[in-house]
Amino acid sequence: MSGKLQAIRGMNDILPDATPLWQWVERSIASILDAYGYREIRLPIVEQTELFARSIGEVTDIVEKEMYTFPDRNGDSLTLRPEGTAGCVRAAEQHGLLFRQAQRLWYAGPMFRHERPQKGRYRQFHQVGVEAFGMQGPDIDAEVILMSARFWRALGLEGHVRLELNSLGSSEARTRYREELVAWLRAREERLDADSRRRLDSNPLRILDSKDPGTREVLDEAPSLLDCLDAESAAHFSELQAILADSGLEFTLNPRLVRGLDYYGRTVFEWVTDDLGAQGTVCAGGRYDGLVEHLGGKATPAVGFALGLERLLLLLEVTGAARNAQLPETDVYLVAAGEGASSAKIRLAERLRSEVAGIRVECNCEGTGFRSQMKKADRSGARYALILGEDEVRNGEVGVKDLREAGSQVTVPDAEIAGWMARHLGSDARG
Repeated sequence: MSGKLQAIRGMNDILPDATPLWQWVERSIASILDAYGYREIRLPIVEQTELFARSIGEVTDIVEKEMYTFPDRNGDSLTLRPEGTAGCVRAAEQHGLLFRQAQRLWYAGPMFRHERPQKGRYRQFHQVGVEAFGMQGPDIDAEVILMSARFWRALGLEGHVRLELNSLGSSEARTRYREELVAWLRAREERLDADSRRRLDSNPLRILDSKDPGTREVLDEAPSLLDCLDAESAAHFSELQAILADSGLEFTLNPRLVRGLDYYGRTVFEWVTDDLGAQGTVCAGGRYDGLVEHLGGKATPAVGFALGLERLLLLLEVTGAARNAQLPETDVYLVAAGEGASSAKIRLAERLRSEVAGIRVECNCEGTGFRSQMKKADRSGARYALILGEDEVRNGEVGVKDLREAGSQVTVPDAEIAGWMARHLGSDARG
């Protein structure tokens, strides 16, 4: 192979300048999940292909065209996970987590789909997923939706996303609606786009999600799924709406809202934005009561959602909400020059990390001159430069220079530097 090695198209590096914002988003979301009693589960990124073929559906675009599937050395067919729910169900069932007990679980990590990369949609992308098992009432549907709404408040995005809600009803109701929809669309087939015509035989409900303008005009007059709901699903959906309204959460009913995966039924929802163009869905989920049984377990009610981190980060940047992020900054940059200063610098850095709670210390270990080190200290973003020269080492002192406010350098006894830094950084001294 000649030339420079490059990342695979659609599988992107996340560089150090970007990771602090990722970490802030992940911490913000994890703290909310913890407050609601959801526990983290960590899942493998490779599963048996059969898991996704059975859960997602053989005739979906994901299974037909988008999965990264390969044989291993034993001849087994394996797949890089395209989504997280199926793997979470597999793990919960395999390890007995669903036996006579409810579970609130969440996970995070990379997913993989072989589709055309574009801004906000990649071949390796990252999701946070939430799954709640063993609870069948609309109150748990409301809980996961209200919890997702809290994410947007924590991230400063509350005014940039809106909630759309629908019910897919029971499998019997969907079958009846599917027949009615297909018959209605067949009579207008010439007005549908090519992809929608193909889906008439394989997955007609997905036509409701078409972005083609001509097809959307046809759909505006199509039968509504909400008019075909069975009585039990209609009551469930009505109570969910009442709980959300009582909680003060605004939402819009969207009878065209469906999910691209076969295992969903009853409640489905999306958080959408107008700030990202065509890639407007930030978070999507719903109820999938039949999936556990379909994968070999006992019938278990379940509801969950997934949000794409790349798209969420893009929304933070586009809206300016990223400016509100509380990103970590270097507090102290250690500069050392002269005999004995290098060892003293390392000792001091280690002592500060041990004795000052939460302090972030960066050492210059490049062996450059004093002036060059001070320039690097300023570029590091640190508030203070701690200076150790031969005089300071000999006298048991540390030079302290405030890099963000003009002023003269002060000298602090080495024995008192931890307490001095704790006071000036608003931290706690542990030593």
